[in-house]
Amino acid sequence: MVNKADMEKKPDEVSGMFDDVARGYDRTNDILSLGNAPLWRIATVRAIAPEPGERILDIAAGTGTSSASIARSGATVVALDFSPGMIAEGRRRHPKLEFVEGDAARLPFGDDEFDAVTISFGLRNIADPIAALGEMYRVLKPGGRLVVCEFSHPTNPLMQFGYDGWMKLGMPLVAKLASSNPDAYRYLMESIERWPDQHALAKWIRGVGFSRVAHRNLTGGVVALHRARKPVDPAVRASAARRRSPRATD
Repeated sequence: MVNKADMEKKPDEVSGMFDDVARGYDRTNDILSLGNAPLWRIATVRAIAPEPGERILDIAAGTGTSSASIARSGATVVALDFSPGMIAEGRRRHPKLEFVEGDAARLPFGDDEFDAVTISFGLRNIADPIAALGEMYRVLKPGGRLVVCEFSHPTNPLMQFGYDGWMKLGMPLVAKLASSNPDAYRYLMESIERWPDQHALAKWIRGVGFSRVAHRNLTGGVVALHRARKPVDPAVRASAARRRSPRATD
C-alpha cells in the first residue's frame, strides 16, 4: 500500500492500490467530488470532440466510465489502464469496449496510431509523467488531439481556502465512510496537493513537442482541462523528437 505521494511512485504499488478500490471507485469519486465528476467528464468529452470512425486512446481509463462516454460518439475507443483490477471491473461493466493493460510511460502501440489521446485524473499517478506525455505524442497521428483533465490549483484565494479545508477535513471523513480502502484515498489526496499547477503542466506538454497548448479551469481551478495538438509539419515534429530524447525537467 502506498501512503505517501512522493512523486517517485512505484507502479506495482500504485496499481495494487487501484485494484483494491476498483469496484466502488466511480461511486466514491462522485461523492468526493461533490457531484462534479460527471460535469468534468462531460467537459472532457466535449474537448476531445470525438467523431465516428476515429480511433481514440483513453489512458488511465479505470473502469471505462470515460471511455464509454467517448464511445457514444461512434468513435473506436481503446481503454488503457495499469491496474488489472480496474480492467476486470471495466470489462464486466462495458463488455463492448476494448481494454488494454499497459504502462502509460511505455505505451504498447505503434507510432501515429490515434486521432486523439486523453487522460483524466491519471497523469499525476504515473511515475514519470513527462515520459508519459512523450508517449502520448508518439502514438498520436500528425494533427492529432491531446486532452488532459487533471486536478490543479484554484486561482481564487477564497476558493483555495475552502478547497484546502475540504481536502484536510471533509474528504478524509467521507473517504472513510464511502470507500473500501481509505488509505488509498489518503494517497490520492496527497498526490493532488503535491501536483504542479496549470502553467507548469502546460510547460511540460509544450516541452515534449505539442503545439496549440491551452487550458481552461473547471470549478475555479480545482481541475484544469488541457488541450494540445501534435504538429502536422514534419520539421516541427523532428524538432520535437530531438527535444524529447533528453528527458525534459521542470
